[in-house]
Amino acid sequence: MSFDPATLVYDANGLIPCIAQQEGTGEVLMMAWMNADAVARTLATGRVTYWSRSRQSFWVKGESSGHVQKLVELRVDCDRDCLLAVVDQTGPACHTNRRSCFYTALRGGEEVEIMTPVSEG
Repeated sequence: MSFDPATLVYDANGLIPCIAQQEGTGEVLMMAWMNADAVARTLATGRVTYWSRSRQSFWVKGESSGHVQKLVELRVDCDRDCLLAVVDQTGPACHTNRRSCFYTALRGGEEVEIMTPVSEG
């Protein structure tokens, strides 16, 4: 059965959340938004492409930083309103230079940083 990005359930802005997960380890790396064209570009190129809400433009993960996400598999959830991109992540996934965007834990009512930035050298 052929996949059509138009069959996904997008929000009022034409967007769908996409969670990036590291292949092999299952580590959750980040969440970003895609529109139908970003989904199609991701599938066509094998490079994960998101939609930047602030810039109103496409961004290919790692295009400027070199910290690319190579698509291994794109999965659709049961309601078709969320995507899971299983990726091979090169370098940090977070713009703060951390492996994951989920580096703050809530423990005992306090925010605790559980991951430090990757050193550059």
